[in-house]
Amino acid sequence: MTASPELRTVPAPRSASPDLLRSVFRRHAAGVAVITAHGDRPVGFTATSLNSVAAEPPLISFGVGTASSSWPVLAEAEHVGVHILGDHQRELAETFARSGADRFGPDARWSTGPEGVPVLDGVLAWLVCRVVARIPAGDHRIVIAEAVAGDPAGAGRPLLYHQGGFHALRD
Repeated sequence: MTASPELRTVPAPRSASPDLLRSVFRRHAAGVAVITAHGDRPVGFTATSLNSVAAEPPLISFGVGTASSSWPVLAEAEHVGVHILGDHQRELAETFARSGADRFGPDARWSTGPEGVPVLDGVLAWLVCRVVARIPAGDHRIVIAEAVAGDPAGAGRPLLYHQGGFHALRD
C-alpha cells in the first residue's frame, strides 16, 4: 500500500512585482557571459540571460535593458560577440556589469574579431552572431542572433551568478 503524500498548507504567496522576480531569480544559478558589439565605439555588458535557442539554424538569445549604456549600439548592431566567462574572470564580469566602467580601456584584453566585433581574450568560448530579431519585453529587448563564427577551445571552469554574486563551481 502506497502512503498518501502529507498535506500541508502553502504559505500565502507574495503579489507579483519586480522585487519578487529579482528575489526568485537570485536563487537561480546562471552562467555568466559578456555580450559585445561595435558601432561608433565598442560596448559590452555582463549577461546572465544567455540561452541556446536552436541548433538548426544555430540561434542564441539574451536580454538587454533599454536603459543600458550599451543599448544604443546594440539597437543598431548587425553582429554581436558572446563570451562565456571562466571562474578566473570574476573581475572582468564585475567590470562589464558596473555602470560607467571603462570596459575597453587600456587594461582591457580584446581584439577585433569577425565582422568587427570585439572579442575578449581568455574566455572559455566565444561566438560572433548576426542579429536576427530584437523583441520588446518590458524595459528590455530580447535579442535573437545566429552564430556565424566562434571558438569553444578556452580552458577552465565556468563562472556562475547566484544570490547576487559571482561564484565558481565546487566539487
